[in-house]
Amino acid sequence: MKLSNRILNRTLLARQHLLERSELPVHDLCEHLIGLQAQDMLPPFVALWNRTRGFDPAAVSKALDDRSLVRITLMRGTIHLVTPPDALRIAPHIQPELEKIPFRKGFNYGALVGLDPEAVRAHGESVLGDEPMSAARLREHAAALYPDRDPGAIVQAWLYQLPVLQTPPRGRWGDSSRPIWSRVQPWLGAPLDPDYPLAELLLRYLRAFGPATTMDMQTWSKLTGMKKAVEQLGDRVRTYTDERGRTLYDAADAPLADPDLPAPVRLLGWYDNAVLSHQDRSRIVPDGNAPTLRAFANQVSPILVDGFMTGVYKVFSKGDTASLRILPHTNWSRAQRTAVESEALALLAFLEPERAPAVEILTPGADLRP
Repeated sequence: MKLSNRILNRTLLARQHLLERSELPVHDLCEHLIGLQAQDMLPPFVALWNRTRGFDPAAVSKALDDRSLVRITLMRGTIHLVTPPDALRIAPHIQPELEKIPFRKGFNYGALVGLDPEAVRAHGESVLGDEPMSAARLREHAAALYPDRDPGAIVQAWLYQLPVLQTPPRGRWGDSSRPIWSRVQPWLGAPLDPDYPLAELLLRYLRAFGPATTMDMQTWSKLTGMKKAVEQLGDRVRTYTDERGRTLYDAADAPLADPDLPAPVRLLGWYDNAVLSHQDRSRIVPDGNAPTLRAFANQVSPILVDGFMTGVYKVFSKGDTASLRILPHTNWSRAQRTAVESEALALLAFLEPERAPAVEILTPGADLRP
């Protein structure tokens, strides 16, 4: 069966809970989505606001404090907000790839060339111990142990080599303080689970992001061996083809969405996984190219109109005013502009309830900066 791009779009949005906000508790939604990208404080809150009816950001802050949610480096080597079971079972798949990064020739301009990786790891385990530690304190220890090396590079190596996570206060609602790091086992009171099959992880990916090609799965995870893992699922998956004739895999019992379903306007957060988790992004980004990661790093975020990314926005807060500036990529209809403005005002009320809201829709090609 051949699937149109529009079927793929509506199916992705349905599985991401972007067609209709969900009643699922935050923990259940995080598990279904296999985490929320969380390099910065705000994006996971925007992601949950877009997907959850009546979302209360205090729920995430409380969960970080009681350790029922954690911030850990997982897919694509980026920080994700996940439940402890997912932290323990996904990290063993990701960790071997992370550990290779510091000792590649290009890492920090060769800052670690000549060092024994196992000795560096042992020092890191000894320094970090069982208690959380700030990056500044880690740098002090690194400088003492390796006086002839860049201490920042040593700390980066430890954070790649050791299974670690970020502890509060960073990640709480409104708190963008510098990271404090802990080894995973002392923080969660349990060891990593090396027995969780990659095939099971990919089946979950399909339930949240599918149907998808094996290259989509690899783009999402930055892991290899996709084809073999999918084959292990047997009749738990079925196949389709896309408009270009490529094979798409899907969970056998996962329904496809009606391509004629209406898709409400959504103002996603920067780094939202709905935009980043396929090699071919044309199911949600019309030209297949999302904004560059550099743009996301500048807090430029996607706008979905009729289910597709056809604009970006950024919030500028100054004094008593919060201004949300919108740059369409195409000419929206009057009804679309009205819907975008309404959703933008709702987002500002969530993000900046104490400031006066201002929404400005620019013309295509304008400068997003004020």
